[in-house]
Amino acid sequence: MTSLTTFYLSGIIGKEAFGADGDAIGIIRDMLINAVPSGQNDPNQQLVIGVRLKINKETRFYSFNTFRVVKAREVINVTCTDLNELSSEEVGNGLLLKENILDKQIVDLNGRKLVRVNDVRLATLPAGTFAIAVDIGIEGLLRRIGISMPIKKVLSLFKISIPAKFILWDDVQAIDFSNLNIKLSKSYAKLHTLHPSDLADILEDLGKKSSTSVFSALDEEKAADVLEELETHTQIHIIESLPVNKAADVLEKMPADEAADILDELEDDKAELLLKEMEAESSQEVRELLEYADNLVGSIMTTDYLSFTGTKTVEEVLRELRIKKPESSELYNLFVVEKDDKLIGTFNLRDLVVAEPSTTINQIMKSEPVSLYDDQKTTAIAEIVSKYNLLAVPVIDQNDQLQGMVVVDDVVEDLISERRTKKRRN
Repeated sequence: MTSLTTFYLSGIIGKEAFGADGDAIGIIRDMLINAVPSGQNDPNQQLVIGVRLKINKETRFYSFNTFRVVKAREVINVTCTDLNELSSEEVGNGLLLKENILDKQIVDLNGRKLVRVNDVRLATLPAGTFAIAVDIGIEGLLRRIGISMPIKKVLSLFKISIPAKFILWDDVQAIDFSNLNIKLSKSYAKLHTLHPSDLADILEDLGKKSSTSVFSALDEEKAADVLEELETHTQIHIIESLPVNKAADVLEKMPADEAADILDELEDDKAELLLKEMEAESSQEVRELLEYADNLVGSIMTTDYLSFTGTKTVEEVLRELRIKKPESSELYNLFVVEKDDKLIGTFNLRDLVVAEPSTTINQIMKSEPVSLYDDQKTTAIAEIVSKYNLLAVPVIDQNDQLQGMVVVDDVVEDLISERRTKKRRN
C-alpha cells in the first residue's frame, strides 16, 4: 500500500525521471491533471494523469500511472517502470499545472481578492497523486528560488516563522490562463457567492481580456449588480467588449439612471446601437434621462421608485411590496400620487409598519412634501438632503408630476467621483 507522500510542484519540475535499471529517462517539464468533471465534487478532477517529459530533444506526454514519486529527507526521486504515451484527446482534457496555474492569478474566495500562485502542493495516496492546494504565501516564492530552507533556519534562531498560506484546490478559481478556453472544475460558479463590490474589485485588478472573460460568465442579474460597482473606465471597457445583445441585456437589468450614466460615456453611435437593442420600455426610460444636462437634477435621478394612490390601505401596500420585492433604496421614501402622477405626499416604511392594516395611505402620508424639480441645478440637492435629513428626495416636473427620485447614495457617489477626478487632474 502506498504511503502518503506530499511534495511541491517546484520540487519536481526539472527533476530527472529514472527507469527500473537506474538510468535517467528524461526531465520532467510539467504535470497534467484531469480537468473534465464526471460529477459534482469529483475527486478525480484533481488527479495527476500525465507528465510532460523531455527525452533528448523531444517533449511528449506520458501516463503518470507508471511513475512513482518518493521523498526521503526532503529529497525527491522520480522513477518510472514504463512509458505509455497519452493520446491528444487525453492531453486536451487535462490541465497543465506549471503552464496554466503556476504564477497565474487566482481568486482567493475567503480573502475576496486576486492572488498569485507561487507553488502547487501535491499528495500521493493509494488512489493516485492529486493536486490538493495552491501555495500563495511567501514561503512558496522562497521555495521556488531555492532559499526557503536557509531562510527558515536563520529566522528560527530569532523564533520567527514564515506562515504558510494555502488555498485548497476545491476553493481555487483560476482566472489568468494562458489558454482562456481551459477552466477548472467549477469554472466561475463560486464567484457568484461574492458580493458585487468584491467582484468589481477583482475585475478591476484583472487585465482587460481576463476581466471581460470573467464578466461574461456571470448571469445578467449578477453582471448588472457588478457593473454598477465598477469604475467608469472599466464599465466602458466591459460594455464595449461584450456582444451588443449581451451588453443590452445587462443594461436592461440596471437602474435606468445607472445605465444612462454608462451610455453617456460611450460614442453616440455605440450608445444608439445599444438603445435600439434594449427593450422598448427600458430604452425609453434611459433616453429620457440622457436628455438632461449633466448639471441638472434629472440627470442623476432614478426612475425606480414606488408610488401609490392615497385610497390604498396599509395592508394593500404591504401586499404589493411583498410581490414586487423592491431594492432597499426604493424603500427610502414612498410616494403618494393623484391622477396623472401628480405628487401629493410621501410616507416611509416606518409609517407603514406601525399603522393599522385598515388605515388608508392618505391618513399616514406627509402632505406638501419636500421635492426637487427635474430642471433644477444639482447644487440644490445637498442643501435639501442636509436640511431635511432625507435619504431620497422626490423629483417632479413643472406640472408637479412625479418623474423619479434622487437617492442620497447616488449623490455621495457623484461627490466622491468628482473629488477623485479633481485629484487626478491635480
